Amino acid sequence: MNRLTARAARLLGIAQSIPYSVPALLARAAIADIFWRAASTKLANFDLTIALFQVEYLRNLPFLPAAPMAYLATAVEIAMPALILAGLLTRLATLPLIGMTLFIQIFVYPTSWPDHLVWLALLVVLLARGAGVVSLDALAARFFGHGGEMRQPRAA
Repeated sequence: MNRLTARAARLLGIAQSIPYSVPALLARAAIADIFWRAASTKLANFDLTIALFQVEYLRNLPFLPAAPMAYLATAVEIAMPALILAGLLTRLATLPLIGMTLFIQIFVYPTSWPDHLVWLALLVVLLARGAGVVSLDALAARFFGHGGEMRQPRAA
């Protein structure tokens, strides 16, 4: 049993030595891919996208105009993942995607909660912990102090 305990402790040590930036980068890439694919599908045939918004996506909310909502959703699905992938304004960029995911879950596809739960998990981790060291957010944090003034980088 001591051997098993020692191996488990060693594996736990290895797992705990993984820097947060590794799973953060994976989460950023995964969430960007999810929403970019959705945007690409919309852009492939925008007339069909508007029709889908009218007939399917907004059928429970007919007071929302289909065309403006289609343009807004597509813009969010392009801009926010780009910011998240770059690690720029990451926490702020997660908020519209969290809102969009909740909207889709509640009003459009309520039975798709397993997919949406994965999306939310990725987004909430990034919201709570940020983009990690491999990001433009981290680079900006190194150069700017609390007052917004430029700081000199430390010598290597």
